[in-house]
Amino acid sequence: MTSRTLRRRLHHGDVDGKRHEHFETSGMDSLNEPLLGSNEYNLDDKTTEESTLADHLDDGRSRANMHWAMLFSQLIAQWAQWLTNIVLGSGSFIGRLLLFASASQDGRKILPPLLSPLQEARLKHLKQRLAVPFDGAYVEHQDALRQLWRLAYPDKELPSLKSERWKEMGWQGSDPSTDFRGGGFISLENLIFFAKMYPEAFQILLHKRDGNRSEWEYPFAVAGINISFMLVQMLDLQSGKPSTLAGIRFLELLSEDEMAFDNLFCIAFQLLDAQWLARRASYMEFNDVLKSSRSQLERELALEDISCIQDLPSYNLLKR
Repeated sequence: MTSRTLRRRLHHGDVDGKRHEHFETSGMDSLNEPLLGSNEYNLDDKTTEESTLADHLDDGRSRANMHWAMLFSQLIAQWAQWLTNIVLGSGSFIGRLLLFASASQDGRKILPPLLSPLQEARLKHLKQRLAVPFDGAYVEHQDALRQLWRLAYPDKELPSLKSERWKEMGWQGSDPSTDFRGGGFISLENLIFFAKMYPEAFQILLHKRDGNRSEWEYPFAVAGINISFMLVQMLDLQSGKPSTLAGIRFLELLSEDEMAFDNLFCIAFQLLDAQWLARRASYMEFNDVLKSSRSQLERELALEDISCIQDLPSYNLLKR
């Protein structure tokens, strides 16, 4: 750059009490250098730009490699999930071993399987039923109670909704609506289903016709409510997806039978009565018999070659 001279001369004077400054410039040559720096700077900047571009290209290739690596890992994960579902969903001996190993190591919680659209729909419908509490003021629920009475005692006159006669069926008081509590409306639906689908077995249990009965028997209707509640817990139906061994096997049965829960209720009731008689139990032992019935159902659900409710050994106890 050519030299230049910048001269600044200050003239001070008082003009109306004000001070003025005068600037003069002389000998100023034209500015030949770039306003933003020298040519040398531009070369450096160009080199910097080239290196920056190379860095960007490297970063782009790295991101592309990471993208493909992530896709590959996702494919591996999906393949592993698919293989797991095949093994867990099969009736193979290896599948059962894996299920039992997982259940024992994690408090009987195992990996929930992928559900088919049919299973999803049926499980959703079942959960909707489970969410309905019994409401004695609701006409539909009142009618269901009356229907149960007619099925249980077709030759007897229908009592009012509050009557001592309800105790004959095994309700604890004159108002059946006070006995449902945690059982919900589905427990009443289960009893109605039992009476319709297996009328002979229902009547035998209702009237305690089989075996040598205890002087202090379990109340039939209240026992049914307890069985419904027990099944909900055993099948892990209160969680998002069942993750117990029994719950996962139940989902397989649900794909074959929309009323699998109701049918399982009937089997559980018949099994409870059979164990009650075998143990010669009395009223105070009801909870113990209920627990042993649950354990037996869990063992049966874990058996190989169980593809429908009718394959369960205890199903043979039911009489139509």
